[in-house]
Amino acid sequence: MQAYLLSLLLIIPLAGALVTLAMPSTSKQFRTIALAISLLQVIVLLLVFSHYSTQQNGLQLIELKPWITLDMGAWGILKANYFLAVDGLSLPLVALSVIVILIAVISSWKIEKSPKGYFALLLILNAAVIGTFCAQDFLLFYLFFEFMLLPMFFLIGIWGGVKREYASIKFFLYTLLGSIFILIVMIALYLSTQSIGDGELIIHSFSLVDMQDVNNIISNSILDPQRNVSILGMSARTWAFILLFIGFGIKLPMIPLHTWLPDAHVEAPTPISVLLAALLLKIGGYGLLRITYPIFPDIALELSWLVALFGVVSIIYGGLAAMASKDLKRLIAYSSVSHMGFVLLGVASVTPEGSAGAIYQMVSHGIISTMLFLLVGVLYDRTHDRMIGNYSGLSTKMPVYFTFTLIAFFASLGLPGLSGFMAELMVFLGAFKSGSTNYLLHESFAIVATFGLVLGAIYYLWTLQRMFFGKFHVKSGINNNLADVDLREKIMLIPLLLITITLGIFPQLLLDFINPFAEAFSSSILESGKTLRALLQR
Repeated sequence: MQAYLLSLLLIIPLAGALVTLAMPSTSKQFRTIALAISLLQVIVLLLVFSHYSTQQNGLQLIELKPWITLDMGAWGILKANYFLAVDGLSLPLVALSVIVILIAVISSWKIEKSPKGYFALLLILNAAVIGTFCAQDFLLFYLFFEFMLLPMFFLIGIWGGVKREYASIKFFLYTLLGSIFILIVMIALYLSTQSIGDGELIIHSFSLVDMQDVNNIISNSILDPQRNVSILGMSARTWAFILLFIGFGIKLPMIPLHTWLPDAHVEAPTPISVLLAALLLKIGGYGLLRITYPIFPDIALELSWLVALFGVVSIIYGGLAAMASKDLKRLIAYSSVSHMGFVLLGVASVTPEGSAGAIYQMVSHGIISTMLFLLVGVLYDRTHDRMIGNYSGLSTKMPVYFTFTLIAFFASLGLPGLSGFMAELMVFLGAFKSGSTNYLLHESFAIVATFGLVLGAIYYLWTLQRMFFGKFHVKSGINNNLADVDLREKIMLIPLLLITITLGIFPQLLLDFINPFAEAFSSSILESGKTLRALLQR
């Protein structure tokens, strides 16, 4: 049973999608099936945790089966494996995915338009996201990565708002561009990576584990650091790093590759906004930590200042754009850009604290952004209006809603005792430490990034003041008979609230999983990067 737990997490939603598609469109059971599937995944997730050891570093619950072996003639033998595993990076994000998808299913309960297609796509997206976080073979990772694109495209394009077609096409084109960049590097890595098979047979490998080992680089290949192939004045390895950085940066998203995100969020229905912010953005950060930095550690050390620069720009620009937003959903979308900038800063520091902070930020933001977008949906369901200036004094009419919003805003701006504080604290510790230990980042990056915290406090507190305090008033034409949070909404919000508080007060619960990976990641990048640099200088 233990050997197939990760596969079960993928098979269960795919089976649910097939059952859903096989049922007549008139059935009323689509929601129930999706909910049952999500609850079953929670049970499997608990089994995964029961077999995972925080005392053991490296990949665990490994599932490794031959998948594709193809003789490509002069191109060598193509080998790809069905290779699933989790570690201190993957498991927290898999857990986040299972929790958020369950919440998204409950949030989708009132979907009336083509529920059969909606829930089938939701379950397919479910499997693709979890597969992306579990795959340890680059080809398998890429297929899951691409597999997410179509369900999200249709979920926005069919069930979205007035400009849903524009938003979905923009999302599709941006993500497709990033996928092409990643594909180019994947092919170059395939041609440059070997592993030893039976006897002395040399075969190319898509294994991320093989690609991260300096000893598996094929001599005189395009990505061989000793050959140092130059393309337009830069080494092929530098180009590969930049292409991966752009590909995953689009998904993150970082400035200036972010413009698809506000439109997608504004037009997407609430459950899809939740999945977009809580899970799909995290794949960008995951790709940097799992693929970009470990495979190109020499270039990572050389260009960490550039990664940090994009992170700081995203933090500041996202905060300023959120301040200028009049639409509550757009404000939260831009706040996500700002918060994901902290992930870039943490990764760029190449310190245990910064790396752990980046992962903690991804998990924390996933929970908090789910709360925030659900709260926007609660208000929109009642009034069909998201403009901040159209409300005042809501705390008197919706006191429970106000309490949830207050805590979610404070968690997002980093109030001590809530999860956002610990994540940002660790990122700052790593960024400051980097300037005095590995000398990758100057302290000025961390100093400038602190202004992002100030901007966060401004736009959240200003929004609270405008919408919730003062005399109750809503713009003419908006329903002013506002009911407070109902039971279904409380069922979604209370667990998220408890997780946010728990991770804020007891951060070690999550750090026990993250720290072994973060320490191994930072030491590996520094050691491998220096080794490859030494090879280049010979």
